[in-house]
Amino acid sequence: MAVQNLLLLGATGTIGVNTLDVVARHPDRFSVFGLVAGKNIDLLFKQACAHSPQALIICDPEALADWHQHGYSQLLSQKLGYVPDIGGANELDSLCANPSVDTVVAAIVGSAGLRPTLCALQAGKRVLLANKESLVLAGQFMIQACRESGATILPVDSEHNAIYQCLPQNYDIARASQFGIERLILTASGGPFRKKTLEELTRVTPAQAIAHPNWVMGRKISVDSATMANKGLELIEALWLFGLPANQLSVLVHPQSIVHSMVEYKDGSVLAQLGCPDMRTPIAHVLGLPDRIESGSPRLNLAQLARLDFEEPDLNRFIMLKLAFDVLNKPDTLAPVYNAANEVAVDLFLNEKIAYMDIVRLTESCLSRFGSESVRSLDDAFDLDLSVRAHATECVGKLTW
Repeated sequence: MAVQNLLLLGATGTIGVNTLDVVARHPDRFSVFGLVAGKNIDLLFKQACAHSPQALIICDPEALADWHQHGYSQLLSQKLGYVPDIGGANELDSLCANPSVDTVVAAIVGSAGLRPTLCALQAGKRVLLANKESLVLAGQFMIQACRESGATILPVDSEHNAIYQCLPQNYDIARASQFGIERLILTASGGPFRKKTLEELTRVTPAQAIAHPNWVMGRKISVDSATMANKGLELIEALWLFGLPANQLSVLVHPQSIVHSMVEYKDGSVLAQLGCPDMRTPIAHVLGLPDRIESGSPRLNLAQLARLDFEEPDLNRFIMLKLAFDVLNKPDTLAPVYNAANEVAVDLFLNEKIAYMDIVRLTESCLSRFGSESVRSLDDAFDLDLSVRAHATECVGKLTW
């Protein structure tokens, strides 16, 4: 069995940490070729000591300077007997295309993950995708890169991974209509505010919004889960990943987060993937394909769980999800707008500069302002992204909504 050389983008984040946990259980299958991080150099150093990579990239310039100032390279030399190549963000693209890299785990949060992910796809890599914003911002260009280079996208997000597991093994998005699929059903926990009134939502604090009842996630994605913008982004991602039209995509609230998603077929069959809410399960699935490998995840005890609940999402409460369904009708343009506006709004909310419900208002303002734009190239997508961010910031400064 050939050993896979892995490049992990976003090594110190939640997905990165869980990926390395799975990798450590299978030293005969995986070798960590490179680790990429933003600011958390203390954790990056510990990961490098444990996994002996050939290359390290620290994207934040101040953190890279701190790395050198604190002598981490010398400490690594003492620990490993060699010093990995150490670089900054300007070397990330070339590392993604390095011929020694077999598989790229794309787990950088936000739109910052797009360029390196696209570079990996253009180089024909096997990409395990955990960065949903990349597909949202430039889905058509990522799918095009796969067609041209022969690259493969394998979904790490638990919902998309669940759908992937429930599809036929020979599924092809170019022939999506030929596989007898009625609809894809993305499940959603409903987050911490599933039962709150609209009045109560106006008083939500950042601390409350990041306290997810089921999953351990970063601050930004936790807020997205609370507003269900995360599910909106996943709808857009599913549109590109599975090649089905908007009217075949749906969302169902499932508070236990045990059924991760479902595929309904035209004969009435519904296939579902179940498991404990642990990101190591989908990570191990895509890492090990075509084999099933140990993930370290706890085993599901349905008898102990006793019940599984489902309900339709309340689009009056989760307005960000309602907006996402509208976005599906013009994803090339509206999806980048939705993503950029939400990123800005969530950051402002976490820094207590706007209220929780202002996330919706800011996103609506941007969708209205940029809804008629056209995206014909990747540069257009980036220009639109920048324009939306500038407009969102200006809206906050003038309180124009």
